Amino acid sequence: MKIAFYALRDFDELAFVQKFSQEYGIGYVWTAAYPDESNLDLAAGCDAISATPCRMTDEMLETWHGYGVRSILTRSIGFDHVPLVKARELGMTVSNTPYPTDCVADYAIMLMLMCLRQMKQIMVRAEAQDFTLKNKMGRNLEDCTVGVVGTGHIGQVLIRHLQGFGCRIVAYDQYENEAVKPYARYVDLDTLWKEADIVSLHLPANAATHHLVNAASLAKMKDGVILINTARGSLIDSRALIDALKARKVSAAGLDLLENEYGLYYEFRAGEALDNEELYTLRSFPNVIVSPHMAFYVERTVASMISDNFVSVHAKDTGTEDPYQILK
Repeated sequence: MKIAFYALRDFDELAFVQKFSQEYGIGYVWTAAYPDESNLDLAAGCDAISATPCRMTDEMLETWHGYGVRSILTRSIGFDHVPLVKARELGMTVSNTPYPTDCVADYAIMLMLMCLRQMKQIMVRAEAQDFTLKNKMGRNLEDCTVGVVGTGHIGQVLIRHLQGFGCRIVAYDQYENEAVKPYARYVDLDTLWKEADIVSLHLPANAATHHLVNAASLAKMKDGVILINTARGSLIDSRALIDALKARKVSAAGLDLLENEYGLYYEFRAGEALDNEELYTLRSFPNVIVSPHMAFYVERTVASMISDNFVSVHAKDTGTEDPYQILK
């Protein structure tokens, strides 16, 4: 058994690949490059390919299938970048990595606090030795109502961790979870938009959630709402958010993801003119924090991502159940 790793980082992921390769007796090949038509042959003779969220087409899956690949592994919770219909057609399994979610929940709280306390502006002005107080007054989290959109693993952890701040919590999910109800009140989306001082998004990317935050939903929110996104960039209509920031409908935003981030994040692009107008515009606001898809990035999570890939291949090799397989 062998895995072809794409977009593998030699400064953190490779050591874990070496460790788990020996532990499970599964070979590997790797490249730091993202998969594209020029390097698909890396997977020749491999049983599986592993990649972070990236461009992945039907034709790429067909080529890999021709090389003998039978499993697509993601080093992410999300798998919206994988053409699932084509994978099913080819009989390829798809497995994700539901890594420990505390890191993302805590990152969302960090962004909330930074937005509430105007930390971006404080840090930028302090660099210029502006130590004045004017226009830097913040707000307390305990005085806010936090709306959590999506109460899966990350949303549940976020709600539990927010208990220590004393804030009121309302939540929305298509499927209500009993474990959430002692800590938060489930409401419909319109009620959440209306009541929340802070909206934190924790939904997967799919057709139903695409641009969930748009001009119409933003208009229903409180004036001065704070928007937090550590889920998927496609949940927010970037142009609508920019308009809402200009109109001061949104007082601050903490964005760990953006639309059209493939080929951008995790790459060294210093000194380049980027083809992403929304990124430039959002970064220009003193009340918007944009981080490069970093909420997951702690040592325990990176180890788990690699380990889960080897667990999936080992399960297929031994005929046991793969705990991370999402397309059977």
